[in-house]
Amino acid sequence: MDSIEAVFEETAAPPDRPREVLDVRDLGPPNPLAKTLELLPELSDETVLVQRNDRVPQFLLPKLDDRGYVYESVEREADVITLIWNP
Repeated sequence: MDSIEAVFEETAAPPDRPREVLDVRDLGPPNPLAKTLELLPELSDETVLVQRNDRVPQFLLPKLDDRGYVYESVEREADVITLIWNP
């Protein structure tokens, strides 16, 4: 499974919304969390953020819950894709 489209098919993320990709695979902690939380308020409510990471962003997930976002992570061989969106 290489494409982002395949990840959308595996999740409940709305596939018809605009998308913004944020690749944080090469950033050390806490930069992936910080970059994601900085970017989310700048996006329209309709946009799905596609975060590419080298691991499940376990410290980010409670912060997303606190802010009312919905998310799903899909672990792949080369990366972890976390889709984040407003309900």
